[in-house]
Amino acid sequence: MRSVTLTTLLRFARHRLLAPAALSAAAVGLATFTPAFSDPPPAATAAGERAVTPPKRRDRVVDVYERLKPAVVNIHSERTVAEPGGDPFRPAGQPQRVNGMGTGIVLDGRGYILTNFHVVDDVTSLRVRLHDGASHTARIVSTDKEADLALIKIDPAKALPVIGLGTSSDLMVGEAVIAIGNAFGYEHSVTDGRVSFKGRDVSLNKDMGYKGLIQTSAPINPGNSGGPLLNVLGEVVGVNVAIRAGAQNIGFALPVDAVIPRAADLISVRRKLGVRHGLTLHDQVTREVTESVSKRSVSVEQVEANSPAATAGFKVGDVLEQVDDVTVLTSIDFERGLIDRPAGQKIPVKVKRAGVATDLEISLQAAAKVPVGVGDAVWKKLGVKVAPVGAESVAKANPQLRGGLQVMDVAAGSVAATAGIQKGDVLVGLHLWETLNLDNVTFVLNHKDLATFLPLKYFVARDGKLKDGWITSVP
Repeated sequence: MRSVTLTTLLRFARHRLLAPAALSAAAVGLATFTPAFSDPPPAATAAGERAVTPPKRRDRVVDVYERLKPAVVNIHSERTVAEPGGDPFRPAGQPQRVNGMGTGIVLDGRGYILTNFHVVDDVTSLRVRLHDGASHTARIVSTDKEADLALIKIDPAKALPVIGLGTSSDLMVGEAVIAIGNAFGYEHSVTDGRVSFKGRDVSLNKDMGYKGLIQTSAPINPGNSGGPLLNVLGEVVGVNVAIRAGAQNIGFALPVDAVIPRAADLISVRRKLGVRHGLTLHDQVTREVTESVSKRSVSVEQVEANSPAATAGFKVGDVLEQVDDVTVLTSIDFERGLIDRPAGQKIPVKVKRAGVATDLEISLQAAAKVPVGVGDAVWKKLGVKVAPVGAESVAKANPQLRGGLQVMDVAAGSVAATAGIQKGDVLVGLHLWETLNLDNVTFVLNHKDLATFLPLKYFVARDGKLKDGWITSVP
């Protein structure tokens, strides 16, 4: 992988300055006079009277922007940064609040929005502004750090329009593309350019890199992270993720064909309810001719034995067409047709089997009972299983740490998952206390003044760095 200096499109800053525009020569030039009796100047042709030749003003960029801007949202965030050099559990001085920005793509009309993981990482608050100016508090539903994707949720007053997903498989180098996003906080900015290269491997830093990116000349900036890269047909072909620092018009996007299965997992009932439907799905896409819209479909690749899908009668090769009132074009659609459904409810599914329309019903199972045993209280209240580790496991994050509790499992939809705690983290502190063993955690959770601690700050060692976050409620 070629290593280059990149910057993700999320920018945290307290101030943004505008550079003054350069003065034009006409602004300081001398006025000229025409003699009173000179010949009259030739008649000028007004601009509006000239013949209009292609391309016309209302071109495809205008059309794509006007059609799709309601399905793109602007994300504004805030995080708290402790002053350096202090005890992480007793930071000296007032913590500093830092603002950030990003962009999101509406995946479901109920307010499920896809963005980049780095847009929401370590933030303490999220606000989403829609194209009509409406502002909503957002919460993190699920994250995928490896893919640099995250799913957030707002509660809109009415259903939001959903953007159509295309394919990156047949992108042509030189093809025109369009970006919409919250560039430097300038909401719903639109730019256009070309596909500069396909399959570019780049390194953001020594700990993070990307493979197979779309390189584009469409101007994208900090704040565009998580926003769509579109073709001139209005199909999402990528998710903008990074720019080349110091360069001009060298930006990168995650290919949409790689994004779809990861986004489907983020919105799945497994993530939200902790249950599996038992289907392994295969996304397919075709395009009849270069200028036609892509046609997507989803087929069943595998059916898990003794699963809700097996009980419902799904077969390998079934083509999914509809889940209740949701038309299935991608695996994301199938998953969003199942979310927010209570366990035991029968959900109608239409499939095509060997070319014949077939009606099925799937009923999701209730989540498994929380296991009883060591750490039961921690599992019940936070939704994590942990194991003690020594100082050597957290020395890279902070050599003063004496150890912690490594997170071995995180229950889907749990308090810990909602707060952003991930499998592999080492929990090193809650509120003002270090967490070297389970007794340290239960001490905090059973504290008589726990209500006054909320939101409860936690500290974890992750990827050799000390991270913090907030637990908003404890049952």
